[in-house]
Amino acid sequence: MSVTQSYPLVDEILAFYRPQIGADFEGYRNHVTRMLNFCHHLAPSLSEEQSKKLQIAAAFHDIALWTHDRVDYLVPSYQICHQYLQANDLQHWQQELQVIIDMHHLLREYKGPHAQLTELFRRADLVDFSMGMVKNGVDKAFINTVKQALPNAGFHACLMRFSFKQLFRNPFRPMPMLRIKNIYK
Repeated sequence: MSVTQSYPLVDEILAFYRPQIGADFEGYRNHVTRMLNFCHHLAPSLSEEQSKKLQIAAAFHDIALWTHDRVDYLVPSYQICHQYLQANDLQHWQQELQVIIDMHHLLREYKGPHAQLTELFRRADLVDFSMGMVKNGVDKAFINTVKQALPNAGFHACLMRFSFKQLFRNPFRPMPMLRIKNIYK
């Protein structure tokens, strides 16, 4: 399977947020693109509609790190996604994309509404977040090829920077984005 270097829809969405993302832009864009490659690798027969949903969710899934300067970013991220969906007459996808974004840091397998894309997204994000240490069914050679084609560009250092901010802001809640249980039954 070849690496997709660019998803035009993702690039279009992220271009709007480039000023807010600033120096972290390439790192975030590459993270989004890597995880979408992992999604498509895990589910090569995704429909065009499913791929478009994943691209939109991926573009927005961590966006509030920059728009709201906070590690507790899931709710504002999917709220920003909702605005995009409404502006593009795609509001009928709101619930599904909200679940995908809100559950992408669930610590165990997601089972609930919209499970197919949500679990796929969660697994792909974890592959990239772990820098390929957690493979979740993605071939090691493909992970390495994707990482080579789409460099980290400081993305994980950026996550550490936000984590330290959170630690100083609220030392008793250092990782508020983690989901221990599924809230969508």
